[in-house]
Amino acid sequence: MTGAPTIARRRWVRTVASVVSALVAVGLVIALPYFVGIHWGVIWAQFAVLDWKVVAGLFALWFAGLWCYTYVQTASLPGLGHRQALALNAVGSAVSNLMPFGGAAGVAVNFAMARSWGFRNQAIAVATLASGIWNILARFLLPALGLLALLVTGRVPDTWLAVPAGTAALVLLGAVAALVTALRWDRAADVLGRAADRLLDLLPRRIRPKALRPSRAMARMRLTTVDLLRGSWPTMTLGMVSYLTLQALLFCSCLLATGAYLGAGEAIAAYALGRLLTTVVVTPGGFGIAEAGTAAVMIHLGGSAGPVTAAVLLFSMFTFVLEVPLGALAWSLYSVGVSRSGPEATAEET
Repeated sequence: MTGAPTIARRRWVRTVASVVSALVAVGLVIALPYFVGIHWGVIWAQFAVLDWKVVAGLFALWFAGLWCYTYVQTASLPGLGHRQALALNAVGSAVSNLMPFGGAAGVAVNFAMARSWGFRNQAIAVATLASGIWNILARFLLPALGLLALLVTGRVPDTWLAVPAGTAALVLLGAVAALVTALRWDRAADVLGRAADRLLDLLPRRIRPKALRPSRAMARMRLTTVDLLRGSWPTMTLGMVSYLTLQALLFCSCLLATGAYLGAGEAIAAYALGRLLTTVVVTPGGFGIAEAGTAAVMIHLGGSAGPVTAAVLLFSMFTFVLEVPLGALAWSLYSVGVSRSGPEATAEET
């Protein structure tokens, strides 16, 4: 008797949380110019002078990045076509961008789409895990590259911060190297898992996850993905590096388009921070938080508030806002295809 009211209550709470989160995100973006001491008129003036050729070039970089990411997906799910991978990415991103903790919902939608194309549950699950691992590695790597870029260009604000910044970068790079090594060798996975177990045991019992044992999780991860990654890791790595590079070029191009470009080191650092902040789940896709953090870094490094804010919002239009209508279009085309071919359509080859 209590099951239905409990489910209804949870749905109501999730709905309210989603609405509040979306309002917070929109509020942060609307208030962003005022936070940095300007107004929206300055932003619109920056947008108004953008040449159509520049805008076309930005669109080209954006789409090229999305296409490069399809190589990560097609390598992780053999038999998946690039157009199908593009649809999965577009729909999953759109769902993730519309709600907090939307990543899980995006994965569920992608799972259903791949299943309707004839892929087996096991293959989809392995592909999801494998591509997720590559995304986690990228999340570790980007902040390290951002810190190193600041150190190389000498833009760390205080000398005494250079040591902790360099140490943090090395720790992050070490974490990436450790994870990659653990994926490659059984012995390394066992050592890393046991070390993580010991670190976890240092936490107070009241906050220590009872069911989580990193050594077991590492063993299951290797057992699940080792066969796939043995042949697919070069393509997945090249696809991920190309995707991140093109996104960084898109960010730099937005800075150049608005006159906010300060240099490669500053741009890489701000881009890395912004991508890291997109993982903040307080708002959908970190929207609002990522823009505020990126703008703050660029202004702190010497950028002018007007051009910097315009560039950050322009970049966000490509990496967040446009993903929603693109996802809606991909879902519409997918729905039409399913209705014509039936729910058990086989996966197309490319």
